[in-house]
Amino acid sequence: MKSIVITGASSGIGRATAEVFLDAGWQVGLIARRADVLGEIAKTHDNATALPCDVTDPDTMKTAFDSFAAKAGGLDALFNNAGMFGPSAPIDEVDIDAFDQVIGVNVRGMFIAAKLAFAQMRRQDPQGGRIINNGSLSAHNPRPGSICYTTSKHAITGMTKSLSLDGRAFDIACGQIDIGNARTELVEDLNARILAENPEATLMPTMDVTEAARSVLHMAEMPPEANVQFMTVLATKMPYIGRG
Repeated sequence: MKSIVITGASSGIGRATAEVFLDAGWQVGLIARRADVLGEIAKTHDNATALPCDVTDPDTMKTAFDSFAAKAGGLDALFNNAGMFGPSAPIDEVDIDAFDQVIGVNVRGMFIAAKLAFAQMRRQDPQGGRIINNGSLSAHNPRPGSICYTTSKHAITGMTKSLSLDGRAFDIACGQIDIGNARTELVEDLNARILAENPEATLMPTMDVTEAARSVLHMAEMPPEANVQFMTVLATKMPYIGRG
């Protein structure tokens, strides 16, 4: 049975992806802060392991990774997903503490998870594995008022490229999925902010979050000699191509 750790597994894209991998027969380590939600998922799936912790805490994260790898007999994949949007405002209205919080979760947290997965994949026998980073369309074309989130997601693209290079010697592949307007709590919150500013606003098209989750599964199930380096999955009519 193949194994994967999924961060941010209690909601949104992370939870949807966990459900897809569990249904596909993978052994899944669920990382998030909400222990009660992870416990509920684990109760209904024998192949799920709840690993409640904060992705920004390297010590508890190491404990989680070590315990899951010991139980699963290794680690085949990581879906490096946990993240937050942060304040929606121009830069002069953003508190430094709010910026630090977004960078802490979206960059530091993903760095910690990638570091632990890389170390496990490098030392296990047989060596190797796959790291899939959750980027964003904001890693390419940002939304207005998204300075914190956009900065963090550009950093993740650099992380993906560096991991791809550093992993070659150890059979560790790394790819990035950039998801646009999957129906999650984050997108619903963004839509609520838009409507609060303009009740007459037309909301952008969205897609079922399961489609994003199935795309992650496709990336994870590639054979070792193949890799999806970057994948963009978005609502078909979303104004991404050609938007100013």
